[in-house]
Amino acid sequence: MRVRSERAGPARRGPSRRARRALLSAVCALAVLLGVGFGVLGGEDPGPAPVPTASTQLPPSPSAPTSAPATPTTGATEPPPPVTATPGTALAALAQLPVRGRAPQTGYDRDQYGEGWVDTDRNGCDTRNDVLARDLTAEQFRPGTRDCVVTSGVLLDPYSGATILFQRGQGTSELVQIDHVVALSNSWQTGAQGWDAATRVAFANDPLNLLAVDGGLNSQKRDGDAATWLPPDRGYRCAYVARQVAVKVSYGLWTTQAEHDAMATVLATCPEQLVPVG
Repeated sequence: MRVRSERAGPARRGPSRRARRALLSAVCALAVLLGVGFGVLGGEDPGPAPVPTASTQLPPSPSAPTSAPATPTTGATEPPPPVTATPGTALAALAQLPVRGRAPQTGYDRDQYGEGWVDTDRNGCDTRNDVLARDLTAEQFRPGTRDCVVTSGVLLDPYSGATILFQRGQGTSELVQIDHVVALSNSWQTGAQGWDAATRVAFANDPLNLLAVDGGLNSQKRDGDAATWLPPDRGYRCAYVARQVAVKVSYGLWTTQAEHDAMATVLATCPEQLVPVG
């Protein structure tokens, strides 16, 4: 039996040259994309670490010594030692005065303390003439007034130390004025609002609270207390403040904190200054 042999068909060809080129291009493109992505994601070599320069601040070595803290000095700002007040002195009397805030000036009027100078001691002379006769030297009196009305004299002004010639008359009398050492307005704001009329009149005419002084300085002082006004003559400040303290103690007035501190500062320079009695 004859077997028919079959012809083998034509052999199959591999990929064409054009296909191989396309495949190669695709592989190259993929490689480029992978390289870029690697760099974006931080895969690039960071390179060598920077070398410190002269301007680079390096952390201190743990073993490096540190500067010791400054030792505080002592005694530079220590307050002065307290002054011990001797009984009977103005400094001791100041400690008796209460310290409070200033009351309002509402309702204050000079007429609340009487109408001008009056004769409170019943000696036939008003208070102004009594004080002039007390504080002037070489004083002269108007005839027929029983040595009451002072017409002239010489004042050694306690506030300035100046010598002032007093001559009664228009344009000259005001050269010497009578000062309320504790001003009436100050008393009103530190307790006098609660007084009756008789007490206020007595206060305004009390010789303890009155001094014959230079008229210009009296106008300058106005209603100031020790915190806002003191006599220009520093040598008289202790006596002046001591008189203010005596008046306030006598009438039960108080001081403000600033006034108290100013008084204490003055009296600390003369701790043995006595309280005046008149």
